[in-house]
Amino acid sequence: MEIILAGYNLDYETIKAMQVAFPEMDNLTPETISAAYARISRNPLPVSELRETARKEVEKARKSNRSIVFDMGHSSVAEHTVFNIDVIGVSRLIVEEIEKFRLCSYTEKSQRYIRLDGDFVIPEEIEAAGMKRLFIETIESQNRLYQELYRHLRVYVFEKYHEMAEVPSNRSTLEGWAKEDARYIISLATETQLGMTVNARNLELMLRRSAAHPLKEVNRYGSRLYNITKSIAPSLVRYTDATPYDGLTRSELRDIASDMIQKYEHNPTTDDSPGLKDHNVTLSSATPDADDTVVAALIYSSSALPMADCTSLAARLSTEEKEDIIKTACRRMQPYDPPLREFENVDLHFEIIVSASCFAQLKRHRMATVSCQEYDPKLGVTIPHAIREIGMDRQFLDTVRQTEEVYSRIKEVTPVAAGYILTNAHRKRIAMKVNARELYHISRLREDIHAQWDIRETATRMVRLGKKIMPLTLMLAAGKDSFDTRYNDLF
Repeated sequence: MEIILAGYNLDYETIKAMQVAFPEMDNLTPETISAAYARISRNPLPVSELRETARKEVEKARKSNRSIVFDMGHSSVAEHTVFNIDVIGVSRLIVEEIEKFRLCSYTEKSQRYIRLDGDFVIPEEIEAAGMKRLFIETIESQNRLYQELYRHLRVYVFEKYHEMAEVPSNRSTLEGWAKEDARYIISLATETQLGMTVNARNLELMLRRSAAHPLKEVNRYGSRLYNITKSIAPSLVRYTDATPYDGLTRSELRDIASDMIQKYEHNPTTDDSPGLKDHNVTLSSATPDADDTVVAALIYSSSALPMADCTSLAARLSTEEKEDIIKTACRRMQPYDPPLREFENVDLHFEIIVSASCFAQLKRHRMATVSCQEYDPKLGVTIPHAIREIGMDRQFLDTVRQTEEVYSRIKEVTPVAAGYILTNAHRKRIAMKVNARELYHISRLREDIHAQWDIRETATRMVRLGKKIMPLTLMLAAGKDSFDTRYNDLF
């Protein structure tokens, strides 16, 4: 056995310095690794020698990449080429578009930990509509209230948790609690930055989708992303232009859905709609007999029986026997361990009304399937408990009303850009499908005492509803801080 390090990420400034110091080195491209790995399936040479050949013949490697990726359709070869991208000065609104790509990695500037200075993006659509001044005045009003809220919340938090505040190392945590609640009043136009890691296959898809997006800021993001990467791996990023599929499908779906709603005189559902409900979270459907399905999957992977026999056997077991096999699957688990993959065989479909602050965290669970609606002022706003407790909810709601009046005016002129003016407190509906294994992950991370309160409340409701449907499967779902207690209760 040989395990050989083929490469690793370097800061681009280091690479440029190497290019200056060694101008004869014309093979500083990740394409050579993609080309070498692509040849593994058809060439008997050791892969280390294939990489050496690719480094010596870059143009030949690029030709090979084009043939294998685009002519033969083996797109996974492009995944061996990886970029690290700094994304600076984008709005919070388009970060939601950037982070829709599930197979990339993101680390974003946190509005929970960093005090904001009032920087925001002015969309081209707003300027073109002649509404720039109104837009700026509204956001500056939001930002002034943010600073005022932070000052009052900081005093409130330090007084409420005075014993914690006596320990210097706790002060940044307490200040963070004040920041995370004050941020609910700032707009989705607020500037942010993030670090992104993306492979060439997903980069190409991101460029194509960005080119087709209705927002100019997303178009500009895609264009600049293309400009900085196009010369590094030209053989792996080819189809970057907007397509009718990406550009028109969503708008056509909105049109046909609107026609159907009008045709059948849709009436809004009441609170008696199907599904289990817990405040802002509705469990609309789940895998039938979920515990039995997980038990059958565990028997299947631990035996030589066909799945049909495992399913039949699971149905005949007593509740205690089913509990025994699921407990056996979980008995050696630690707080950092995911459940076995057999837990992915059962799904839960949630509809959740989320604030923008909550969604900013919930969207990071990339193994879930999330379908979103637009932010809708009719759904109200989420007001942090602490803002009510310091008696500033009236000022908060006054600013929200001002914001929504401006939102309505913008929407009449340029609907696509109206969402920029809405705040982190505004809400939208999302449909979210997760399997039980992913719900465990959400529970561990988001039910933990260190999680932000908004998403912690949402995650707790999701898990609570899930346990009503599949109590055995989710028996050990808990935040990291309460995992040991839950484990000891069970075992």
